[in-house]
Amino acid sequence: MSRRSCRRSSKFRERCALKCHLFVAMNQPKNRGDATRDVLRFTFRHWREEPRYVALIVATMMISTLADVFMPVFAGRLVDAIAVGGDNREAALHAALTAFAFMTGLGLLMIVMRHLAFYGIVELTLRVMGRVAQDAFARVQRFSTDWHANSFAGSTVRKITRGMWALDLMHDTLLLALLPSLTVLAGSMIVLGLRWPVMGLVIGVSALAYIVMTALLSTRYVAPAARLANAWDTRVGGTLADALSCNPVVKAFGAEAREDARLTWVLNKWQKRTSRLWQRGTNSGTLQFIALLCIRVAIIGTAIWLWWDNRATPGDLAYVLTTYFVIHGYLRDVGMHINNLRRSVNDMEELIDIHRERVGVPDRPGAKPIRIGRGEVAFDRVTFHYAGHETPLYRNLSLTVQAGERVGLVGPSGSGKTTLVKLIQRLYDVTGGEIRIDGQNIAESQQASLRSQIAIVQQEPILFHRTLAENIAYARPGARMAEIERAAQLANAHDFILNLPKGYSTLVGERGVKLSGGERQRVAIARAFLADAPILILDEATSALDSESEVLIQQAMERLMVGRTSIVIAHRLSTVRALDRILVFDKGRIVEEGDHHSLYRKGGLYRRLCDHQGLDFARDPRPDIAAE
Repeated sequence: MSRRSCRRSSKFRERCALKCHLFVAMNQPKNRGDATRDVLRFTFRHWREEPRYVALIVATMMISTLADVFMPVFAGRLVDAIAVGGDNREAALHAALTAFAFMTGLGLLMIVMRHLAFYGIVELTLRVMGRVAQDAFARVQRFSTDWHANSFAGSTVRKITRGMWALDLMHDTLLLALLPSLTVLAGSMIVLGLRWPVMGLVIGVSALAYIVMTALLSTRYVAPAARLANAWDTRVGGTLADALSCNPVVKAFGAEAREDARLTWVLNKWQKRTSRLWQRGTNSGTLQFIALLCIRVAIIGTAIWLWWDNRATPGDLAYVLTTYFVIHGYLRDVGMHINNLRRSVNDMEELIDIHRERVGVPDRPGAKPIRIGRGEVAFDRVTFHYAGHETPLYRNLSLTVQAGERVGLVGPSGSGKTTLVKLIQRLYDVTGGEIRIDGQNIAESQQASLRSQIAIVQQEPILFHRTLAENIAYARPGARMAEIERAAQLANAHDFILNLPKGYSTLVGERGVKLSGGERQRVAIARAFLADAPILILDEATSALDSESEVLIQQAMERLMVGRTSIVIAHRLSTVRALDRILVFDKGRIVEEGDHHSLYRKGGLYRRLCDHQGLDFARDPRPDIAAE
């Protein structure tokens, strides 16, 4: 392996290690004592946007639950009517039938109310889930380029979908489970307490102690393990997405077994964390059953004592026992509901983090659409440094690109070429100074309008897994098919598209993997033609191409630059020789400026770069220079 290849390999490993370090740091479980409060506040905020559905669910579930509370009362009257009927059987039958009728009516009322409540929860949950997913997606789209560079797409998708589905569990737990459970417990305590204060006290104290114990087990014992397990679950998704999206690289190096081993290591960590979570859940459930057994002993023992003390009839005993079985069921479910609440809180924490994350470059208040006509770009004493860097990359940089001028940016890696075009697109805000287009400060303009009037062809063009026509039309969604085909012809892409089985309806695969590099590049140029923007940015659009593709793309680029302000980032200097002006960058400063001929004769950094690439005057396309 050559020294150059070794250096590249070393840099690649360093970048991967840095990315993995950042990923782990970002996904380490955080000890948030207020996580439940944050999640509930987030949920209630969305409920306020659907007040009708929330009111419907709460009202119907309360009515349904109260029907459950009063059911044991009429069960006790039914037993008393049968037990003390004596000689007056007709009166006893009437009392029994009356109690039976009330029990039937309460049952029907409970069914109808629960049906309405479930209808409401379906609509509420779907509306909120859709809104939350849409909001999260919108925020992620607007996060900074640094955030996206340091995040795995698969992990981000997992955070959003897991949090979205956690809302379903959250709604069911709060509105269909905990609300009726607490209502039954409070109602039973009040009804029994009015008859036998001691029984009300036993139920109240037992239920409160059980709920507190369950909540403490869930939040202090199970939740920390769940948070850690979720972090590793997210990392499993990121590892899978990273390997699958880079599958061509894996195949190229025969590294399938290596990636298998990498995933195995991550899965082993996930299994250990998840095993601890499930074991703690099992231990918590066993303790809850022990507590329920103690409550059963206390309530039934108190009922027997009341009967022995002649303060309760057999019907009263039936009433107490029926009420206990209702309470027992709800108490048992309360433990499960609290665990579900804890699980949904843990699953939503990372989604909440996304909503808490600051948008990378927000539009300023009152920002207006920018109108670009001539396309003059001016840097006025611009200072800029990346976050975390003390030394600025640019310090008082002033530069003007005239309307319609074709300017090349060259220089060593890291000299500031790419940053310049990112600042023009306002992917970052400058630290000082202004960037103006046609005299308008881009910091005071809406970003969407700014970027819609700048066409860019990237070094590695990214295509959507959609048809070729859709990819080209992405620059102008309302474009007619004739306009799409015209743009493809100008980009020298029309012929190869027609040779595909489905022509312009061909799906290109994820990130355009079904096309060659030259074909993807020509599709990207066609997209730029269709955009018809006054400002054009070409980011080394001919690198890593075969000679035939390079010629076709060079021709398309020449046509594309006509009449537009064009800024060309070039590592292969053959692409900038015919441009109007070349800016040579070094460590964030423009150290040389001029056309190819004058810069080469000057004998500075540009000359050295040309010599390194074997570029001399004899290869210059202009006859007057080649003859010298």
